[in-house]
Amino acid sequence: MASSDISAIFPIFTVLVGIAWYVWKTKAPRNGKLPLPPGPRGLPLVGYLPFMDSEIHHQFTQLAKIHGPIMKLWLGRKLCVIVATPSLAKEILKDNDIVFANHDVPESALALYDGKGITWSPHGSHWRDLRKVFVREMMSNASLEGYSFFRCREVRQMVTNVYAKRGTQINLGELAFITALNIMTSILWGGTLDGDERRKVGVEFRKAIDEIIELFGKPNLSDCYPGIAKFDLQGVVREMRTITNWLDKIFDSVIDQRMKMDSSNGEEGEENKDLLQFLWQLTKRGELTVTNIKALFMDVVIGGTDTTSTSVEWTMTEIIRHPKIMKKVQDELEEVVGLNNLVKESHFSKLNYLEAVLKEAQRLHPAGPFLVPQKPSQSCVVGGYHIPKDTKVMLNVWAIHRDPEVWNNPLEFKPERFLGDSGKLDFRGNDFRYLPFGSGRRICAGIPLAERVLTFIVASLLHSFDWRVAEGTKIDVSDKFALVLKKATPLIAIPTPRLSKQVLYS
Repeated sequence: MASSDISAIFPIFTVLVGIAWYVWKTKAPRNGKLPLPPGPRGLPLVGYLPFMDSEIHHQFTQLAKIHGPIMKLWLGRKLCVIVATPSLAKEILKDNDIVFANHDVPESALALYDGKGITWSPHGSHWRDLRKVFVREMMSNASLEGYSFFRCREVRQMVTNVYAKRGTQINLGELAFITALNIMTSILWGGTLDGDERRKVGVEFRKAIDEIIELFGKPNLSDCYPGIAKFDLQGVVREMRTITNWLDKIFDSVIDQRMKMDSSNGEEGEENKDLLQFLWQLTKRGELTVTNIKALFMDVVIGGTDTTSTSVEWTMTEIIRHPKIMKKVQDELEEVVGLNNLVKESHFSKLNYLEAVLKEAQRLHPAGPFLVPQKPSQSCVVGGYHIPKDTKVMLNVWAIHRDPEVWNNPLEFKPERFLGDSGKLDFRGNDFRYLPFGSGRRICAGIPLAERVLTFIVASLLHSFDWRVAEGTKIDVSDKFALVLKKATPLIAIPTPRLSKQVLYS
């Protein structure tokens, strides 16, 4: 070969060697470790932050098609890993459950009663004790039955309120939020306060919850750059502490009322039992602190209002969009309940088609598109990649629930997919194709209550009324990312009474 040929090839060879070295340097395992997952490139210092979309569930799903079902990106100085298949979810939530037993806690949550509730507490004895109390006193069959009066009272009130507005347009998301909030606060302290006091506290409490939910959903630089968290540059922690002080006044007044009832009445009668009564007894025995009670109350209310009301709104959206499905649900309700009767919780076990509708709505529109982000307590391996300790790990449940390799015609609203053998798919997280409430030891502790409240509200709305949107209105099914996955535009619908007796609406 002539020297001129060698001279021409040498620059090309040098470039190829340089590229190969760069690929090896950036992709090869370091110190014998497996590589980090692939992912989009960011910028120095800020990572992928400048490229983040407001609708990250859509954005991350599209990125997964490019980089694969497990990918990484840097948000400032925070390493995030996002997974989007059932098999990867199983590795995190089952195979490595103990490693991923902690949640990645935002600064805003730490400012709310020091993050000492069930949701944000680190895995350990405190978390286990608090969860045990919650499950025993609120989620056991006996407790759920004991609180049925409160649920029934608030749902009946909802039906009465809707009847008063029959023939007019109603914001169903707002209606569901108020009903769910009333149910939760009634369970918490409904036997402690009388009707007027309960309504007054409920109004104040709703304002606080709205602000807390907004702060939880607000992007915070302190979470992306932990080193500057103490400066609270956006004032998120300061605002949350202000709300906490406001909540303290509400909680203290309710607890004070409970103390007065204990001192004047001694042991309560059955009709006055609420969660506060049980928790206050544990506080007097030294098993809980007042701060524990307040943090637990926040878990119950935040976890049981916004998610439930959003699920009600999405379910009603799909039902109104599909008149044949509405008729099938109403036919089942008419057969099981009867038009001369109101829905009772004892009917739920016979409402198989309604149950399938609720499951399908949770599949297509999961309230938590990423669940609560988790954080490994030690470095581990997921999907063949190295996941460092304290990485923020997000499960893209929204993508899993819409994956065509997992679900047949995934964008179609088809409740029948949850009938027959597929009806075994439930909210308990035993099948990693379907995770509306998560799975593993940090699965949502309130599933039994959430199921009852969601079923009660939707069943009562559909049994007591026919629903339609105003003529010429097209129902929008686009969503927007927040603490929960809400509708981009509220569902406004018009009710028409369908029960046989007007007295049933009283």
